This record gives sequence, C-alpha cells and structure tokens, in this order.
Amino acid sequence: MRRVLTIIMTLLSVVAIAQNDDIRSLLQQIDEAIEQSPQTVSSYEQQIEETRRQYRQTHQPEEKYQLAFRLYEQYKSFMNDSALHYLNEAEIQAARQGKSAEVGNCRALKAFQCSTVGYYNEALAFLKSIDKQQLDSIGLRNYYQSQMHVYGELGYYSIIPSMKEQYFKLQTTYRDSLFTLIDHQDQDYLMYRIQELNSRGNKEEARKISDQWIRQVSPDSRDYAIACYYRWLSSEEPEESMYWVAQSGLSDVSHGVMDQAALLSLAELLNDKGDLDRSYRYIRFTWDCNNRFNTRMRSWQITPILNVIEKNYQKAVERNTKGLTMSIVAVSALALLLLIALFIVHRRREQLASARNALHESNAQLSTVNAQLSAQKDELSALNAQLSTLNSQLTESNRVKEEYIGRFMSLCAQYIDKLDNYRKMVNRKMKNKELDELFQISKSTELKEKELEELYENFDTVFLHLFPNFVDGFNALLQPEMRIHPKGENRLTTDIRIFALIRLGFEDSSKIAEFLHYSVNTIYNYRARIKNGALGNREEFETRVKML
Repeated sequence: MRRVLTIIMTLLSVVAIAQNDDIRSLLQQIDEAIEQSPQTVSSYEQQIEETRRQYRQTHQPEEKYQLAFRLYEQYKSFMNDSALHYLNEAEIQAARQGKSAEVGNCRALKAFQCSTVGYYNEALAFLKSIDKQQLDSIGLRNYYQSQMHVYGELGYYSIIPSMKEQYFKLQTTYRDSLFTLIDHQDQDYLMYRIQELNSRGNKEEARKISDQWIRQVSPDSRDYAIACYYRWLSSEEPEESMYWVAQSGLSDVSHGVMDQAALLSLAELLNDKGDLDRSYRYIRFTWDCNNRFNTRMRSWQITPILNVIEKNYQKAVERNTKGLTMSIVAVSALALLLLIALFIVHRRREQLASARNALHESNAQLSTVNAQLSAQKDELSALNAQLSTLNSQLTESNRVKEEYIGRFMSLCAQYIDKLDNYRKMVNRKMKNKELDELFQISKSTELKEKELEELYENFDTVFLHLFPNFVDGFNALLQPEMRIHPKGENRLTTDIRIFALIRLGFEDSSKIAEFLHYSVNTIYNYRARIKNGALGNREEFETRVKML
C-alpha cells in the first residue's frame, strides 16, 4: 500500500511539474503576443478599414445592410461605440427595406452590446421596443439571449436581495426559453449551460461540458478564447485555473480583442502568486485595451485591482531598494575588513623576514660548529643537509607567499576601485530614480559569476607560475585513464585546482569548498574519485601531491 501511495505521489508530482512548464510557456507566449499587439491591432484595423471603404462606396440597400452588420461584428469586441453605431446603421437600412425581422434582430443585439458594457437602462429600452411576433428564429434567439444577459448582469450587481432574486428568476426564465430554440450541441447552449451549472455549484459537470466545447472549436478561432474562459470558471485547482485563463488571455491578445476579461483575471492570479512584474504589465495592458474598447464596466473592475497591484509593486521596489542599500553597507564593511587583512598580512611578512634572517644566522653558527667539531662531521653533515632542505622549503614557502601577497594586494586595490565604481553607479541611478534598472541589477548574479571567474583565473595563473610542472607531476601520479589535461593554457580544471589548494596547505575540505564555492560533499567526492585512480597506495596520494 505504501508503495502504491509513493507511485501515486510521484505521478502527481510529474503532472504538477508538467503543468508548471506549460504555464511558464503560456506566459512567455502572452508576453510575446503583447509585444506584437501593435502589429496585430494595426492588421485588424486594416481589415475593418477595407470593410468601411466598401460600405461607403456601395449604394445598394441590401449590400449596405450586410456591410454595416459585418462592421458591427468586427467592432463587437474591439470598439464598443463603433459596434453600436454600425448596428444602428444596419437597423436603419433594414427599416428602409421594410425588413421588420432584421430591425428587431439589430435592436436585440444592441441591447446585448449595451448590457455588456453596463448600459442596462438602454438595453431594456431596446428590448421593450421589439415586437416578438415579427422576429425570425435568429432574432428570437438573440432576443432571449439579450434578455437573459441583461437580467443576469442586473442580478449580479444588485445589492438589494429581493431585486437580485427577481432578476435571476427572469434570467432563468429567458434561459429556458432560449434552450427550447437551440440545439444542445450548439456553442451558445454549452456556454449558458456551463454558466447555469457553475451558479448551482456543480463544477464537475460544468468541466465536462467545457471540455466538450473546447474539443469542438479550433485553437485559432476567437471562440477558443471564450471556451477556455468558461473552462477557467469551472476550474477548482490553482494550477488548472491559471492554465485555462492564460490560454484564454493568449487567444484574446493574439486576435486583437480589446474587451480583456481573461487577462484581467490572470493579472490578479499572478499578483496573488507574487509575480508582480508580469502582473503589473498585464493589468496595464488590460487598462489600455479597455480605454480603446470604451466600457465603464471593465474600468470599474480594473481600477481596484490596478491600485492593489501598483501598491504591491511599489512595496517590492522599496524592499529591493532597501536590500540594495544594505548590500552597499555590507560591501563597504567588507572593504574595511580587506584593508585590515592587508595590514595583518604586511605585519606577518615582516615577521617572516625576521625569521628568515634568524635562520640564516643559525646556519652560519652551525657551519662554525661543524668546522670546530670535525669528529662529528658525518653526523653534522646529515643535520646540515636536513636544515638545508628545510631552508629550501621555507624559501619556497616565502616565495609562494610573497607572490600571493603581491597578487592579493593588487586584487584588493582593484576590488576597492570596483566597489567604489559600483557605489557611484548605484548612487547615480538612485539620484535619477532608475529604480527598475537597479532592481534588475540587484537580481542579476552576473557580477558575482564574473568576479569568481576572474578569481579562479588569477589563482590558476599565479599557481602555474609558481609550480609550472605541477600538472605533469600530478598526472604522473595517476593511472593513464584518470589523467587530466586542462583545455586552456594557464588554466586548471576543478579537479586539479582542488589538489593545487592541497599543495598550498589547504587540507580541510570545508576550506576548499568555501574557496571554490562548492559543497563540502562535492569536494569530498572529487578527492575520493581522484585518489581511487592513483598509482600505488591511494592513502599516500595527497602526501605525494604535497611534494610536487
């Protein structure tokens, strides 16, 4: 049973990771679609302008009616005022031809368009002026849709319980009438059926119908955005909700839709998840689209959300500014510590020079004693040889330390200059209020990676200058298949760099890990792997490396 649960949890984790990848991909596509939006909108406006040109040039009543109606459909989700204007033109042309059914249909569609943007009184007035007996099947269908929509909107926004209940009853009545006219596979039926199930709390059945609807429409069509939006309304899982509303938003932006409901909802979800940058961009884009579409209803919805997102965004900028200030303070403190360390190193260097002089004096005294004690020549010669070896090692150690001290002092001076330049840059950008750029700079790890690469390059150069035959000697201690050959001149691999530090006296894996920015476990694995490929006794390998 435990194994089955483990497998189930693993599968769920895999599904969750796949969903996250899909969402990230969708968000990137939305970002790209928003960047391309000016071109998309321009292309769509050219299509509309072509239809308007045909409308202005024709004088045939029937053709003028058809073109006016096509302009309404093109403007329906693009510019509300123009959509209402051309519906009115279509109604005028239909009235001149004595087509009562078309006149009623235009009024029903005007009522729907008005209720979409919050003009409820106008919508009810249009519906009241319609003679149902003169409508054909299309007009009657649009009439019931408009009645259902306007009373649904009134019920949703009403704050008086009795009126809310009355409006929703009227919505249900007109929805039932609409359902008697349309096929149950029709997209309008599926949409209003999902709406009805969601209002009753039957999310599971609503999702089934939503999935059926999505399978019926092409992903390249405008209807796909609407189907995905209703699938989002039926979702309960957070990742699933974000996926479907992102699909709907992507479709809207790609088709140049200005009535951006899905992208507004997506901005809210991203704000809740802490993705403030993207949330802020989407809500701003939605606001610009709404201004073009000209609907006060969407403005009422966007304004409070925009205020919340802007406040969160400003708070994030303030936090990042504080963090940057703390970083500057920390860097300044580090510079001070480096100066103190430089002073200590200088003092140690003087002490080493005194010790070297004392050692030379000891050697001179030992030579005098050796001349006086000729009887103990062999024994003293051996002792002198040992002392010579120690002196050579000390001389070599001093040479290494002098080389590294010189390089260390140079690096400290360079680093202090870099810190000062960085401080000046930060100061300049804060004066210019370039907070977004500072925020991007503070998020980047490029500076750290560049400095680490320079540190390792300096280390490799100095080490190989001091021990030019170290790589060859190191490989000579390894089996042929384990030998390592650096790709670049005067550069070491990570494996060789670890043992170069051991050659310099760093035996503690934690110290090596701290210098190379690896975990202690990783350093331990490197050392164990290299020693396993050593020629001879692996336990003596590091001792032999120290003698190179």
